[in-house]
Amino acid sequence: MNLSARFILPLFAVLALVAYLAVPVVDRLALSWFRHDLDVRASLVARTLNERFSHQENFDAPQLRRQLESITEDERLRAIAFCPDDGANAVATRSFSDTLSCQRVADQPDGRGTTMEGEGGLLHVAVFRLRDGPRTGRLVLIHDMSFAERRTSETRKYLFLSLLGLGAVIALVTVVVAHLSLRGWLKGLRELLREPQKPAPPELRPLARDLHAAVREILREQQTGNDAQTQWTAASLREILRRDLRGDEVIVVSNREPYVHEYEGDKIVVRRPAGGLVTALEPIMRACSGTWIAHGSGDADKAAVDSRDRVAVPPSKPSYAIRRIWLSEEEERGYYNGLSNEGLWPLCHIAHARPTFRSQDWELYKAVNARFADAVVQEAQRDDPIVMVQDYHFALLPRMIRERLPKATIVTFWHIPWPNPETFSICPWRAEIIDGLLGSSILGFHTQFHCNNFLDAVDSFLEARVDRETGTVFHHGHQTDVKRYPISIAWPPEYEAPPAPESRAQVREELGLRADHRIGVGVDRLDYTKGIIERFLAIERLFELHPEWAGRFSFVQIAAPTRSAIPQYKAFRDDVEELAARINDRFTREGPPAIILRAKHHDGDEIARFYRAADLCMVTSLHDGMNLVAKEFVAARDDGLGVLILSQFTGASRELSEALIVNPYHIDQCADALAAALTMPEAEQRDRMRLMRELVAQFNVYRWAARMLLDASAMRLRDRIAERVEFRRDAY
Repeated sequence: MNLSARFILPLFAVLALVAYLAVPVVDRLALSWFRHDLDVRASLVARTLNERFSHQENFDAPQLRRQLESITEDERLRAIAFCPDDGANAVATRSFSDTLSCQRVADQPDGRGTTMEGEGGLLHVAVFRLRDGPRTGRLVLIHDMSFAERRTSETRKYLFLSLLGLGAVIALVTVVVAHLSLRGWLKGLRELLREPQKPAPPELRPLARDLHAAVREILREQQTGNDAQTQWTAASLREILRRDLRGDEVIVVSNREPYVHEYEGDKIVVRRPAGGLVTALEPIMRACSGTWIAHGSGDADKAAVDSRDRVAVPPSKPSYAIRRIWLSEEEERGYYNGLSNEGLWPLCHIAHARPTFRSQDWELYKAVNARFADAVVQEAQRDDPIVMVQDYHFALLPRMIRERLPKATIVTFWHIPWPNPETFSICPWRAEIIDGLLGSSILGFHTQFHCNNFLDAVDSFLEARVDRETGTVFHHGHQTDVKRYPISIAWPPEYEAPPAPESRAQVREELGLRADHRIGVGVDRLDYTKGIIERFLAIERLFELHPEWAGRFSFVQIAAPTRSAIPQYKAFRDDVEELAARINDRFTREGPPAIILRAKHHDGDEIARFYRAADLCMVTSLHDGMNLVAKEFVAARDDGLGVLILSQFTGASRELSEALIVNPYHIDQCADALAAALTMPEAEQRDRMRLMRELVAQFNVYRWAARMLLDASAMRLRDRIAERVEFRRDAY
């Protein structure tokens, strides 16, 4: 039964009760009015006849009868009689004898009408004494009250119809008002659910408080518990998926694939690239049997896929699929090397490299994003998948997916910094890139500073409503939550490197160093944003300020070549090699080299061996979203020793405050930090390292992924509640 019926039936029941109680009252009132009217009429007739009798000298019965008959021609006056006091026969109209007799009205009070039952129905009888004239007696006037019964019946009918009509009008007006009010309330509720930070109208504030409290309680019950008490692991991440996202479809999109197929002679081998992204997202894919869409870059990738360009992974126990996208050399040159790494990368990193923007690169970037969007739509089994988009290679992808899968929950994570609006205004397609990212349901950055920069850019370049208190953007009728998700590494680390004492001995023997020789380590890609040149200059300055360390300290720089097809990167590698050679020529003399440059790829276990062997790790990025090298060094130091020197321009510096924080452009400050690290007592090293290890253990990569998934789950729950409210509104 809908709202209208639930309201109208009680309304008509109330009106029927009112009619039931009102009709007897109306009957009595109407009868009283009619009786009073007949009393007045009878009194007038009696006075008229009394005046006639008083002027007659002789009593003439036939004449009096004729007069009375003429008076009874009135349709309501039924009979008249004159009853003499001396007992003589009454002078009456013909109808009087059939109705009453003088004896029956003998005791009737003078001048006052009464109601009696007669043969034809209800009668009004009024008796008046005639005192003047030749004879005295009583004048009896009898009125027929059947008209009163007819009028009363009609009154009852009109009253019932009036109440019925009034009820119908009231019901119609009330239902219309109720529907309009309900529509307004439901619209307000939907806005409260979709925009919980928006102030509620006064009439909805009590309901809004209760509704938000209920949603918070539901979400609180969904949480695994306090983050400080939760041990975030791959298993706990899978548990979140099973509990909060059961039955939901998850699709990951990234440029780099989690498994690469390559030829080794005639055989195809499968390799898993190192990196925090794969470590974080693989447990998600294994738990939900989702699809990972990525660029197929391995030379044997095409040989490994099926007819739909899919391959099941991991090879030992397949649990999810990789959907590979093939790019031509031209597409890779324009989309990846061009706009992504010659345009957006230097634009977003304040590292004093000039960004290059070419229209042909932009067209290829759009085309590749559109191809990935096609793949997402093709792979989606439902109309509301969770799509996790990774990094600056796919700035346009969220909007493209949103237009084709409007119910999808799109979580985009931007792994590099976001610059201020003045810097970002350099990009010719700034509005298109921001609009593309705002197709996301959730947009994540490493730090709040980068979130704020993005909101500033939205304010500067788009017509959108920005709520800075909640970090929410409303654009094209869609809400995007801009949030901080600092990425991290897996914990506990799965290193197969020897313990610290053994690693220390192995590395020194491998490098030809004495057992007491001090070692520093840096692990970076050969990228101009990593501050490698500034780092080498700080080492040179250390030897200038503290010459006693020359020959006693060497810095091992592990530098993986990257983007060698881009001229800037090739030139940068040449500059690094030249600077290292110059410093070594200046300070090496007979002893070990000051800088040991290892410009080649190293696997994770080999890097961990250097972390454990080093006395210090130096991270001097000129601008970095997070920098996981700092966290990897901390995680590797299970002996509790070692010193981390960390650039203030990394996202990690907001978390690892026990490191020695430096400005990489301040060469003397960095040299002083090297000297402090080399002379720091072991007790202080252990205190600093213990605090940093606790933080990395608690805020690990599984927590990073879980927070995004929990926020996505909360958003989906809120949308489902809003849909139920919408459904109920339509039902009404």
